[in-house]
Amino acid sequence: MSRFTLERYQVWVYLTAITLGLATGTVWPGLGPALEALLWPTLAALLFATFLQVPLLHVRDALRDRRFAAAVLLGNFVVLPLLAWALVEAFDFDPVVRLGVLLVLLVPCTDWFITFSQLGKGDVPRAIAITPLNLVLQLVLLPLYLWLMADAQSLGSWNWATLAPAVLIVLVPLAGAAVAERWMETHPKAEGLRENMAWWPVPLLALVVFLIAGAQVGTVLDAMAQLSTVLPVFVLFLVAAALLAKGIALQLGLPAAQGRTLAFSLGTRNSFVVLPLALLLPAGWELAAVVIVVQSVVELFGMVAYVWVIPKYLFR
Repeated sequence: MSRFTLERYQVWVYLTAITLGLATGTVWPGLGPALEALLWPTLAALLFATFLQVPLLHVRDALRDRRFAAAVLLGNFVVLPLLAWALVEAFDFDPVVRLGVLLVLLVPCTDWFITFSQLGKGDVPRAIAITPLNLVLQLVLLPLYLWLMADAQSLGSWNWATLAPAVLIVLVPLAGAAVAERWMETHPKAEGLRENMAWWPVPLLALVVFLIAGAQVGTVLDAMAQLSTVLPVFVLFLVAAALLAKGIALQLGLPAAQGRTLAFSLGTRNSFVVLPLALLLPAGWELAAVVIVVQSVVELFGMVAYVWVIPKYLFR
């Protein structure tokens, strides 16, 4: 099996992992603490493998095509934050669900959006070029967005000192990937490391969702009614993101391939980068992390639809 095939059918890998995780947590509830302990090193490995695929040392390359860069930045950091805010206001979620929805919808994807851009006949080189800029800006702007959009109860639930592990679990793999990239550039024969690591994000993410499902099965079962209320929000977000991409592409005169890439960038979110933040919320806020996992599953099914609709109807 090729890596491209694995990435193309990754949604089924994750669904299988979630099902197995829920079954494991139900049959052996005492495994919860052990599963949570395994989650953190697995997340770190996932983030490193993912960041290694991002040209972290070439942020300036994203700005070479200023029109495309403007479209992506306008969509991801102005238009979609406004859409996320409008959705949580309209659906009037409780503070826990609202925070989970905001966390996941405010950050653009930096990994599988490239795969789906390729599947959907987008401009893959530009997708790769814009990724490090998306990553840097989301890390800088997320605290501002949360300060503006999350309610005081959500922000007050965080002991900011205890968030240090969540920040480190993102920044340490990020720094490690940057160092590895610099090393690979000075040692061309080591480029095979990047190719080998490219196989790992899908199985590692499957392991992450398995561990979360197994550790939080009680939270999932107790909150099925609440989780069902977020499904329409995530579906609406996917539909709106595609239509907004079409509008922005028309206004800026983007070619069809770039418009498709823009649509995949707006439709995909960086769920596992914000997952460590949600996992460090105090007792009673576990549902925020489950909301993020639910969004990932909805998004993956949405991407299956995007791959068909975007090139065939929205950007011919």
